[in-house]
Formats: sequence, C-alpha cells, structure tokens
Amino acid sequence: MSHLKAPRHTPGALRKAFLAMSGDPRNFPGASGSHTCFQDAVRTLNTLQTNANYLEMVKRKRGDPQTQLEAMKLYLARSGLQVEDLDQLNIIHITGTKGKGSTCAFTERILRSYGLKTGFFSSPHLVQVRERIRINGQPISSELFTKHFWRLYHRLEETKDDSSCVSMPGYFRFLTLMAFHVFLQEKVDLAVLEVGIGGAYDCTNIIRKPVVCGITSLGIDHTGLLGDTMEKIAWQKGGIFKSGVPAFTVLQPDEPLAVLRDRAQQISCPLYLCPPLQALEEGGPPLTLGLEGEHQWSNAALALQVARCWLQQKGYQDAGELKASRPSLPGQLPLAPVFQPTPRMQQGLRHTEWPGRTQLLRRGPLTWYLDGAHPPSSMQACVRWFRQALHRCERPDSGSEVRVLLFNSTGDRDSAALLKLLQPCQFDYAIFCPNLAEMASTDNADQQNFTVTLDQVLLRCLAHQQHWSRLHEEQVSPDPWSTPGQEQDGPASLLLAPHPPHTHSASSLVFSCISHALQWITQGRDPLFQPPSPPRGLLAHPVADSGAMVLQEAAAIHVLVTGSLHLVGGVLKLLEPSLSQ
Repeated sequence: MSHLKAPRHTPGALRKAFLAMSGDPRNFPGASGSHTCFQDAVRTLNTLQTNANYLEMVKRKRGDPQTQLEAMKLYLARSGLQVEDLDQLNIIHITGTKGKGSTCAFTERILRSYGLKTGFFSSPHLVQVRERIRINGQPISSELFTKHFWRLYHRLEETKDDSSCVSMPGYFRFLTLMAFHVFLQEKVDLAVLEVGIGGAYDCTNIIRKPVVCGITSLGIDHTGLLGDTMEKIAWQKGGIFKSGVPAFTVLQPDEPLAVLRDRAQQISCPLYLCPPLQALEEGGPPLTLGLEGEHQWSNAALALQVARCWLQQKGYQDAGELKASRPSLPGQLPLAPVFQPTPRMQQGLRHTEWPGRTQLLRRGPLTWYLDGAHPPSSMQACVRWFRQALHRCERPDSGSEVRVLLFNSTGDRDSAALLKLLQPCQFDYAIFCPNLAEMASTDNADQQNFTVTLDQVLLRCLAHQQHWSRLHEEQVSPDPWSTPGQEQDGPASLLLAPHPPHTHSASSLVFSCISHALQWITQGRDPLFQPPSPPRGLLAHPVADSGAMVLQEAAAIHVLVTGSLHLVGGVLKLLEPSLSQ
C-alpha cells in the first residue's frame, strides 16, 4: 500500500478535502452517463477508509457491535435494496481464520464447472480493488466497477440524513453493498461471500438466508476485535449460522469445536464435520488441487461438501455418489457424507487459481514463493509448504544458493512469534519493508492506505528487524519443525536441501518500499522486473553492499514473501505488471 501520510481528519472531513481537490463526483463525466476514469472512482472510494488517528478513537469508543450490523441494513435500504432481495443470490457464506479465501476459490471454481454463473466477493485485494468482486472467476472490468461505484455513491449521497454524522459507509461496507448490487444486476446463479473479519458482526452477515455456510480452520487472529482465546473467536465465527441452513466445518481443537456445536444447536442449525479429503479419494482417482500445500487439502474437503450441499439444495442430480457412511461418535458432530467427487468437481479442484497463496513464480535464477500467511497457524502451513518446495526443487550443478525472506506484518499481530516460526528456514537475508509498492503512489490509487502513517509503518519494520536479530542471537534450538525421535534425514522432519554453513545468517535490511527491496534482491537478474536505476544511496550500507555481490553471483535465489497479503499484492504488482492493467 502506498500512501505516505494520512491527513489528520475524520473520514467525513477527509472526503470533503478530496472532493475540494478533485471536484464533486456529480460533476464527473460518469454522472451524465459517459465513461468515468476508474482511478477517480478508486480515489473517491479511498476517502471512505478510516484515518489512522480516527481509527484509534473508534477502537477506544467501540459501541455495541449489533448496532453496527443494524447500521449496515440501513445503508442497504438507502442503496435501494432490502435484506430480502439478497435471498435471490443463493449465497454460500464462508468464514474461518485461515484458508477461507482458498476455500471460497475452490467452491466457486467447482460450481462454475457445472456451467453456473458465479459471483465471488473476497478481501483484501492484491493489486486492484476490482479483484474483490468477481463474475465467473474474473475481476469485474474497470468499466463495470466504475459504473456501479458511481451509481451506488450517488444513491447514498442523495439519501443521506443531515442529522447523521456519517453519511457514507466505510470502505469495506461500501464494497460489500456494491458487490450485492453487481451480483443482482449481473443475475448470477450464486454468490460466494467471504467474511471480512469474524462472522457474527461482519457486515456480510446481514444476509438472512444463505443456502449453505462453511467454517475453515480456526486460529488466533484479530484479537482486538474477536477476543484472545480460540473459544471467543469460535463464538464470533459461529455467528454466521442460520436456523435450518446446513453448515460445515473442518476438524478443530475440542474447545472451539464445542463452541461451534453449541452455537449451531441453539438456533437449530444442522452442523456437520467434514471427513478428510483422503476419505473422498478412496476407490476413485486421486484428486489434484490447483493450489499447493498440504493445508489446502482441508480447504478442498470443505469446499467439496459446501458445493455438493448447494447443488443438492438446488435440485441438481449430479452431485456425487454416496459411499458407505462413517458413523459419528456419541457427543460429537455428525459427519458430513463421504461421496465420490464427480468429474466436474475434480475439474474444479484441479483448475482453481488463487494468487498470492502458496504461489510460485520462476524467473531466471530467481524463484518467488508468495504466500500472504498472517496468523501463526497459517504461517506454520506456509513454512511447511516452503520447505517442501525447496526439498523438491532441482539443485544447481554449480554455484551457490541464496535464501531471502521478504516480510512485513501489520495490525495487532505478534510479529515476533511469526518470525520465530520462519527462523528454521535458514534464510541468508531477511528484508523488511512496508506494504508500499513505491514511494510515489500518485499513479495507483488501488494501493493507497489512509489507515496508517509512513512513520508508523517504518517503525514497525524496524521492530521486525530487531525481533529477527534477537532471535538469531538466541540461536533458538531445537528446530520446532523437526519431529522428535527421528533421524535428521528422515522425511517427516521436512529438512531443507543441503545448505552450506551461513556466514551472514543474521543479515537484515529495512527498505522504505517494496520496489527498493526488490531492486536489491533481484540485482537486475529478474528478466521481467527491470526498474530504473536504483536511487542514490540504496546500496550505501555494508550489508547491502556485500549482499549485492552474493546475489549477483548466486546460481539460484529463493525468495519467500510472507506475513501480509498486502505485501504479496505489492510484490505481484511490480513483478507482474499485467495485473495492473
């Protein structure tokens, strides 16, 4: 993200300041029916972001979250829709701590394989905000985004109450409302909705009658909003359950699973536990997933159950032949059916794409490993995937290999805990930078972020560097990824490929933006990332200078980018310029 410093205004004052500079939206060409610049729409959308100082005030004075949900219903009515209208969307509602986006992507792709017209609302975006609203797996066009944005914006302006202190919904609420309007206008057969944060009080939870719900693996994240225990977080996630609407979840620790079960029973929601993917493979061909990593098996198992349930609820016959059912144990959740995935389901799993999650890019001597893992449980899965991928890759015949970590973490997450999980990967260099693609951000409104200041994000990066240095000094042992009692070359230990002893394993650098970090990491050796000459002084540091020589001479460079989806998005924006078009 790439806004240098947020002005010290409330959201309303911020919006007025923007409009004073760029003109009232009613005066844009789009207000009279002609084409309005997509970037103008995005810049106006960005004025709905909550300013950093205002956000802190809101956190201190947070009111009844149920009131916030009622406010969302009022915004929906002002936009010209009633909650009942959303029933037409045949919604699949997904929440969880890790894997909810991947599960949504699997689900959408499976159902698209049946010839259905799909809508898919997700967050955050990686490169362009229109990625959040998809039709048939593709982000809506700039033209469609622009048209629907101004239509909704003008409608909300016209219906604002002068007595209200907030005339416009915030950024995420606005996009949620816009997604509802787009999906209804485009007449999708179904809409897959990914919850933003939590579940019970998330603004997507104004829907009253989804077709089916799903909850992915739970973990600790967003503790300031959801609570600091797994049980509290499970209560929030279980808030998407609806009476009589089937719901599915994957294997969870006993305590949060019990909370989910109680939440479901209280409102007569039939909740089922998904059997593992291997149970669905038995007696049939092995299932191939379009997304890498063992942790995707759980997401795929949940997606198959959710998709099959949706098909059954809508009267489709080709929904997978049942196998012999497995009995549930007394006191436990009933098991979801074990069935044979249909060829169209298999095709959907195989062709699922979800950028920025366990994604590999091979470019000359560089291999980029992109995964936006941010809660600790997701980071564990990311490290496991990275180490397995390194173990499988071919070793160069001659020359050295270099491993580089590019990391950032935001919000109230414990970056020290995340970095400790990453330490056994034996990185030669750890690079820290803000989620800021480039220092000059005027040409790309999609990457702007008003919720933090540049000072704040740079101080955070310096704190990451200090955590990393302390971890190295402590020389943490034993390796938490090794399996006790096994030989060090055993497969279960997930050992890395042979790596020579490190002479600079504690080396770390902080850069002011992603572009500068990539210029140093690539040293001009990525065939597609060829920025202008590095700014003067970029290499004026002993570590940067010596490391540049190592990177220039390395036969292979493995770069793991993780800790934040926004960081991954900024990297993709620079490495894959076509994504910005």
